[in-house]
Amino acid sequence: MVPNQNKLYFVNNENQLQLYDFDKKQASLPILSLAKVSKKWCKIKGLSYNPSENSILIQSGEKDQAEYSNIPLPKQIVGALDPTPKGSDKSSAACFIARNRYVSFSNITHELNVRDLNDVITKTIKLDDTVNDIVYAGPGCIFLMKKASVVLYDVQQKKSLAEVQINQAKYAYWSADGQYIAFLSKHTILIANKKLEVVMSMHETIRVKSAAWDETGALLYSTLNHIKYVLLNGDHGTIKTLDNTLYLTKIQGKTCYCLTREGTVEAVQIDPTEYRFKKALVNKNFPEVLRIIKNSKLVGQSIIGYLQKAGYPEVALQFVEDPETRFELAVECHNLDVALAEAKKINKPVIWEKLGKEALSQGNTAVVELTYQQLHKLQKLSFLYLITGDLNKLSKMEQIAENRGDFSSLLQNALYLNSVEKKIQMFVEAGLQPLAYATAKANGLNDIAESLLSESDHWH
Repeated sequence: MVPNQNKLYFVNNENQLQLYDFDKKQASLPILSLAKVSKKWCKIKGLSYNPSENSILIQSGEKDQAEYSNIPLPKQIVGALDPTPKGSDKSSAACFIARNRYVSFSNITHELNVRDLNDVITKTIKLDDTVNDIVYAGPGCIFLMKKASVVLYDVQQKKSLAEVQINQAKYAYWSADGQYIAFLSKHTILIANKKLEVVMSMHETIRVKSAAWDETGALLYSTLNHIKYVLLNGDHGTIKTLDNTLYLTKIQGKTCYCLTREGTVEAVQIDPTEYRFKKALVNKNFPEVLRIIKNSKLVGQSIIGYLQKAGYPEVALQFVEDPETRFELAVECHNLDVALAEAKKINKPVIWEKLGKEALSQGNTAVVELTYQQLHKLQKLSFLYLITGDLNKLSKMEQIAENRGDFSSLLQNALYLNSVEKKIQMFVEAGLQPLAYATAKANGLNDIAESLLSESDHWH
């Protein structure tokens, strides 16, 4: 099969060339019968279309039976006509590389022949013995498919432009904007930029059969029993389970056009929401993210989990109602207002503890104060008032400690406030007169010191 704009040339099971119109969503009558071009035991291996000349290269057979045929197409489709090739020769692969020339390659001689439209060889290039196949790579260029790599080769300059490492690559698919190329082998998908610099690579356990880019720049591919997707950042997933193996040809909105093993084109309906949502997220296109979520049934624990894992808790927060989940997301994206609101609803010590730590890391003393109050952490509250210089509240903490008879807390607050007389009073009440005397003397309170000294006979 070979796509051309909104049309697809393909070979049906009767060994006939047909055309499918994506706009009309219908297949034409058979255009050509390929029975004479390709013998029954020699399968059609590849097609290459030249829109300028309205001709097609048919590659068929294998090894010494392999050959190509350059066939002009009729101007009007009237049924399966017998073709009249303008040229035919032994080759393992052939493809147009310009409006007026094409190349044929033999993996036996490893020669690349450049031919004009009259099938005259204008140039012969001896290629490396490790080249197994060639694939069209853009005007004037081909991909040399080697055992362990793919080389971008300029035919005119006889020059290798770039190389990427991939084992046994068989197919290459350019993105619509020409910025990315996807290479497929049996179990590997590799996406590179146009300089063949690797963007992502992944292993697929089930054999990969085909691929196609959608208009948003996501790569869809088929395996024996699934249609899947992969994004440039390596994120991938399953779109649809298949009853029969399909070969992707074009993705248009929610429709995936596929070629079946019966040689017919089938329009399969898919749901692109998940991968388009993830792609919008990667591109930080948040208006599109919100639009997709609001207009789909996408919201669920798996998507919320994905948003969290992908580092977008603030987006997930918009679509969660459960207080504990909202609290965790709010803390993760450092949204104290939402976290505080949810903490009040949940009202559990462990939640207040977590909120306090987050508020402290942000320097939000008001929320820290509230969490310490909720947790009755009086000593931490006193220290908070000390470092923030809130002496009024620190005095209240001293009074609370005194009312509670909490000697340790009272001493702490008295030290923070430097309440010398309060400290002396505490030491006396605790039977620590020597310490009370020393405190009075050290702070210049001589009268109190003398009074304490006069009572020294009663010290024990």
